[in-house]
Amino acid sequence: MTCLRYLLFSSLILSCHIASAAEPPPREVLIADLLGRMRLEEKIGQLRLISIGGEMTRERIREEIAAGRIGGTFNSVTRQDNRPMQEAALRSRLGIPLFFAYDVIHGHRTTFPIGLGLASSWDLDAIERSARIAALEASADGLDMTFAPSLDISRDPRWGRVSESFGEDPQLVSLIAARMVRGLQGTKPNDPQRIMASIKHFALYGAVEGGRDYNVVDMSALRMYQDYLPPYRAALEAGAGGVMVALNAINGVPASANAWLLRDLLRREWGFRGVVLSDHGAISELMRHGVAANGREAVRLAINAGVGMSMADDLYLEELPGLVRDGEVDEARIDEAVAAVLGAKYDLGLFHDPFLRIGRAADDPAEVNAESRLHRAAARAIARDALVLLENKGDTLPLRKGGRIALIGPLADSPVDMLGSWSASGRAEQAVTLRQGMQAALGERGKLLYARGANVTDDARVVEYLNRLNWDRPEVEQDPRSPQAMLEEALRVASQADVIVAAVGESRGMSHESSSRTRLDLPDSQQALLRALKATGKPLVLVLMNGRPLALGWEQANADAILETWYSGIEGGHAIAEVLFGEHNPAGKLPISFPRSVGQIPSHYNHLRLGRPYREGSPGNYTSQYFEAANGPLYPFGYGLSYSRFELSAPKLSATRMRAGEKIEVRATLSNAGPRAGSSVVQLYLHDEVASVIRPVKELKDFRRVKLQAGETREVRFEIDESMLRFFDANLRHVSEPGAFRVQLGLDSAQVREARFELLPPD
Repeated sequence: MTCLRYLLFSSLILSCHIASAAEPPPREVLIADLLGRMRLEEKIGQLRLISIGGEMTRERIREEIAAGRIGGTFNSVTRQDNRPMQEAALRSRLGIPLFFAYDVIHGHRTTFPIGLGLASSWDLDAIERSARIAALEASADGLDMTFAPSLDISRDPRWGRVSESFGEDPQLVSLIAARMVRGLQGTKPNDPQRIMASIKHFALYGAVEGGRDYNVVDMSALRMYQDYLPPYRAALEAGAGGVMVALNAINGVPASANAWLLRDLLRREWGFRGVVLSDHGAISELMRHGVAANGREAVRLAINAGVGMSMADDLYLEELPGLVRDGEVDEARIDEAVAAVLGAKYDLGLFHDPFLRIGRAADDPAEVNAESRLHRAAARAIARDALVLLENKGDTLPLRKGGRIALIGPLADSPVDMLGSWSASGRAEQAVTLRQGMQAALGERGKLLYARGANVTDDARVVEYLNRLNWDRPEVEQDPRSPQAMLEEALRVASQADVIVAAVGESRGMSHESSSRTRLDLPDSQQALLRALKATGKPLVLVLMNGRPLALGWEQANADAILETWYSGIEGGHAIAEVLFGEHNPAGKLPISFPRSVGQIPSHYNHLRLGRPYREGSPGNYTSQYFEAANGPLYPFGYGLSYSRFELSAPKLSATRMRAGEKIEVRATLSNAGPRAGSSVVQLYLHDEVASVIRPVKELKDFRRVKLQAGETREVRFEIDESMLRFFDANLRHVSEPGAFRVQLGLDSAQVREARFELLPPD
């Protein structure tokens, strides 16, 4: 290692130091010096982001790196893999280090709940802690960057990637965005335990038409600015160093060729100076979008629009030299992109020490998958608070530990499905299943009986599709027995039990990239199982495992209790068991509305006001409604039950009038009238009564997660200032307008209590 920690810059020679690397020159000085000495092909090399394990052998990759034709890699996730590539980079003419990236979305080796699960905790400190642990583990494996967090506002649960998102609300997702960035990137430059956040998918990816992945987005600028853009901006204001460009088109122009998006908005209006990366193969896809006739045109469009690094695509290498030579691309465009890449590497500390995160071979872990490298206690604690109790009729839950419990369902003992999609380096064999968690919690105090009961689906075409999603192993393992044989076994087991716990939902591949659905109900095989179990007359508890809101009409009407667990991560089995048996009081709240059916989409809570709104209890003629079904979501945004009974008083305001520069304090009393300690989330919504453009019926502005002992009462306080009243007007000015506002406080978005105040015009 003695002479591996070195930097080579001809006019700014930095000697090899045995004990430590010398400090590099100031950031802008270093970048300017390198750009001045780089050949065009070396600049283009810095814009290539390649996948390890793709079309090139590792030996060939190292040759390309040493030739200065690769700027960064992804999908190599151990120090042993990354060290030879970094050594090759330092053998290149200018010795510019590589960065190593990976999709660390909800944990690295320790898998935490998926995005919807993390958001269900409404615990910003816990969410930040999960990101900090992910950064610790990823950096310990020699990684420098993650393609995360995913900040797409998601209001169509048919979209498979809703599982990666934090839900439907701009305010909640924006707050999570900032905390995720802080957790991943830390606060100290050159910290070897920080990794760079590259937010995605910029922009509007969660609004693809029909919820069909990679589809088009056609959206007004007003809706963009008001609803869909805020989380991206919040992450950038928190210091995120990278932006990954989305795969969708925006108003007829693919994001990867959209100069308005990447230059006018991102660079000029928002002032972003970091690195901009394409998504996988997105530049070549411009030809399939139909905006480029060939690769040359695709590259010209992408680089001129503002795409910096090209992910898993050779077109920059092939086409940029000729485009510059022929004057179709100004080399200044390339310099701008390269400067951002070099700046990212500088900010990561790689010019100080190219092996900052890779370390010495002598310090490599003896076993990369060692149990000692996991953070199980944190994963378990965070997973507990990600669970949402949807139903609990007759206090069916918590279960008592005596007696006999039948655990039935295709997801009851499936470790890979505990992890969820994009589980980074999480390993299924290290995940705790629900069966394992319940058995450990019961010990000798009761009897746990088990039967699979059904396959996740009996649709062979769907199984074949899902098993193509994972190259390493089958994603869905089918029980070879007939559906009838599995059902008969399940009924025999159920007949011996006092209560039935049914683990049902989706395999993780059903909520994944490219896994959009036309149905939101449970697969037919599982519906048949549940109906048969219901017919036994035994209490029926559903444990849902899924990555999107499901349509649960029958389940709501027939189950005695429903616990939404999402995909809860490596410690999910223990966490779910603790809630089922009452060792932990559930406190999760939904970050996304659950529609009653596909036909009800969209069902987000903060929809715009209408001229003919439907009002519950009033005649429905000539109002906005679906006349053949109940209106409103099955479970609203912010909803979640507890084993305690929380009561919230009406809000009291410190004033009923306010001017800019002043504040109004909102006070309310939260009481725990239940028999046990627990937590709830008090949610503050605002409603603008009259404005120059139509405003939503309500908007989340703040919340407090409050823990109370049984019988305890506490005053909860919020402050409202003029900035919370601002919105984008028809001219995209961020303004507040004088007038009346309603303060709405509740424990979910549907059941709120109100007070009223007025924003006065300026003097």
